[in-house]
Amino acid sequence: MNAPIPAIEPRTPAVPSRLPHVGTTIFTVMSALAAETGAVNLGQGFPDFDCDPRLLDAVNDAMRAGHNQYPPMTGIPALRQAIAAKVQALYGHAYDAQAEVTVTAGATQAILTAVLAVVHPGDEVIVLEPCYDSYVPNIELAGGVVVRVPLTPGTFRPDFDRIAAAITPRTRALIINSPHNPSGRVWTRDDMLRLQELLAPTDVLLISDEVYEHMVYDGQPHESAARYPGLAARAFIVSSFGKTYHVTGWKVGYVVAPAPLMAEFRKVHQFNVFTVNTPMQHGLAAYMADPAPYLALPAFYAAKRDLFRQGLAQTRFRLLPSEGTYFQCVDISGLAVPEKDLPEADFCQWLTREVGVAAIPLSAFYGNGFDQKVIRFCYAKRDETLKAALARLARL
Repeated sequence: MNAPIPAIEPRTPAVPSRLPHVGTTIFTVMSALAAETGAVNLGQGFPDFDCDPRLLDAVNDAMRAGHNQYPPMTGIPALRQAIAAKVQALYGHAYDAQAEVTVTAGATQAILTAVLAVVHPGDEVIVLEPCYDSYVPNIELAGGVVVRVPLTPGTFRPDFDRIAAAITPRTRALIINSPHNPSGRVWTRDDMLRLQELLAPTDVLLISDEVYEHMVYDGQPHESAARYPGLAARAFIVSSFGKTYHVTGWKVGYVVAPAPLMAEFRKVHQFNVFTVNTPMQHGLAAYMADPAPYLALPAFYAAKRDLFRQGLAQTRFRLLPSEGTYFQCVDISGLAVPEKDLPEADFCQWLTREVGVAAIPLSAFYGNGFDQKVIRFCYAKRDETLKAALARLARL
């Protein structure tokens, strides 16, 4: 018979936080509030409609064909080849599928992996605010120093003089995002040429977050860093199948980069996720044989944008441009309600509880909570969802 376990007071050791300033994200808070109040959730950026059944069939076929064990660490060859072919066809840059393309567990993992691969303690990394909320914690986890440079308030255009002033001998990387979340603005050819010229005499690496690459409207092209040899030579370019094919929960993305950079990327990738689920990769590779779904995406989302903007135009919101992504930002300062004078975050709480539509404050995308009376809606929703939201917003 075993002797009794001695009575010891259980104690969980205190752990110094690696991210002491990180709490629950605004997206979790607003989605929970929307669910609690029955509000139409235009806050978090994901579709409320299904993907193409043919994509589901392709994944199902892959599972039934026995593609259920570990794939290669870098991604199955067929998918890497399909990615390389797509990038070359759209942007004119030839990436070697064997050495320069890696399939990732979503774009967020890809960005973290790129940062961990190249940023050493004390290195500076420039982020352009407002920015996606993973960038800063990624840099901090690597021991890097975050250097915040604001995009121009109101227009959200890059301020190259301020970017140039932020570059020092300790700058390791710059993170850019176009089409831009949260503003919906799109970098132009002139912007990319200016960036290429600015970085040319430096050793600064570029992490180009291009997850909304197929959501650019009004006849504009997506100006991928892959189009510009001087940028492509120093860039990790990140994209997302979840965004492109309406399957955000699958968490599958990819990175393309020059072979020396990709070699470092893969050293980290193999130890933080190792690889990405096999049947999804086979299904995506088969589905990509037809480019029509992503080529049709600008028209698909532009129609939703226009429906939503037409409805919002009947309110006192001031519409900001939505050149890309599936986000629409509005200025709330002209509303004929007392609540317009609330901080953005409080206004979004009020809008959710009292009007029944959830949105996200842009202040959540700034390290200092900069408040410019702008909030963000997501229009990646069924038309009936958007119309329901617009009917509630019509009182404004």
